Amino acid sequence: MAEGPVTTQADATDHELTRSITGKQLFFYTLGDVLGSGIYVLIGLVAAAVGGAFWIAFAVGVTIAAITGSAYAELVTKYPRAAGAALYVNKAFGSRALTFLVTVSFLSASFAAAGSLATGFAQYFAEIWSAPPALLVTIGFVLVLTVINFIGITESVVVNMLMTFVEVTGLLIIMLIGVWHVASGDADFGRLVDFSAEGSPALAILAGVALSFFAMTGFENTANVAEETLDPHRSFPRSLIGGMAVAGVVYVLVSIAAALTVSTGDLANSDAALLEVVKSGILPVDTGLLGTVFSVIAMVAIFNTTLVAVVTQPRILYGMAREDIVPDAFGRLHSSRRSPWVGLVFSAVVVVALLVIGTLVTESGAGLDLVGRLATVTVLFLLFIYALVIVSALRLRGQDEDHRTFRANTALLVAGLVGNAAILVWTIYDDPTSLLWCAGLVAVGLVLFVIEQLTGTRDRPLTDA
Repeated sequence: MAEGPVTTQADATDHELTRSITGKQLFFYTLGDVLGSGIYVLIGLVAAAVGGAFWIAFAVGVTIAAITGSAYAELVTKYPRAAGAALYVNKAFGSRALTFLVTVSFLSASFAAAGSLATGFAQYFAEIWSAPPALLVTIGFVLVLTVINFIGITESVVVNMLMTFVEVTGLLIIMLIGVWHVASGDADFGRLVDFSAEGSPALAILAGVALSFFAMTGFENTANVAEETLDPHRSFPRSLIGGMAVAGVVYVLVSIAAALTVSTGDLANSDAALLEVVKSGILPVDTGLLGTVFSVIAMVAIFNTTLVAVVTQPRILYGMAREDIVPDAFGRLHSSRRSPWVGLVFSAVVVVALLVIGTLVTESGAGLDLVGRLATVTVLFLLFIYALVIVSALRLRGQDEDHRTFRANTALLVAGLVGNAAILVWTIYDDPTSLLWCAGLVAVGLVLFVIEQLTGTRDRPLTDA
């Protein structure tokens, strides 16, 4: 899953942002957000859930995500501002409590995603140096990103584009291996219709979609650069939906290449499943060297995606503090670095706590592995947000529209709402324990809210931007 730099609600109300992002840049920005590191981390788990036909799960997942993206595109052309889902929900329902819940859910999803990606980073890191314990690597990874953010290094759209090319290079290697394998006449196409998971194929695909959806997320961040985009009414629909469509095609092709070259069992049992494809020896190159290069590419992709999540978290807390939703301490900036250091420290503590607790739970043999658990938590939060965004798009029909407003297909929006709801219900049914993790993260937000209500000022309403 790939997150992009976010402009918060508070930013949008305090000053106008410069419009400088072109339609082409926005396309690559969207592509980079969606085509992030999720597939590097989760493809083995999706294969385990479905079988050799796991590419279908990615195809279904990206279709539902693209429909959701069309709802974002419609709302952005109505409200080309930086607040994203919180703005749309507040416009549609006018509920302070619901808007707060959406904001906390987005923050919680970012925490869980960072933990899942940090664990994935450790798995690829172990391919190069296996000496440090995985938990130590994940904690060190989070702390390094926190320090980088404190220094003040954030990503521009141009840098995001460059990092996208690095991520795509790794996936192109996988597709090249698949093409080489097919050209050699050794491919077994029967694997592509193999459902080796227990239960019916439909349920297997649904389980796979629930996991693969983690790799589809990230497009929602594109809405947060609306105020910085040139001609957003024209640029957003084409760039957002186009970027998601290209990412979806790449995901399906990578999934097919992996299924054809490596057995489902090997993919499912590997902590770094795509590395199994690289190590298959299909290409006439040194497998060890190629494996090392691919591991570095995967770690760069994960580093890039997680860095943006770490940038996002304290900025959300900073904006919430300025709206008197969480204690004022989260609105403090370091005197020289101008970084929201309290939010940075708090975010790092929460993510590290998730990693430590998740590691202890995993080692006890209870439930999913840590990557799967935190990915599931992320997906639950985002599915909730996506469903509300689609409902908001339908509820706001006929309001604030002009000839420039993009209108998504109503039937597709309904289908997307049903799809999001189905994945949400199945995920809860399949892994009800993840709801406890979600509740714990929301409780953290509620505790901060209560502390602010008891000790802070409450003279500023929640902004609807």
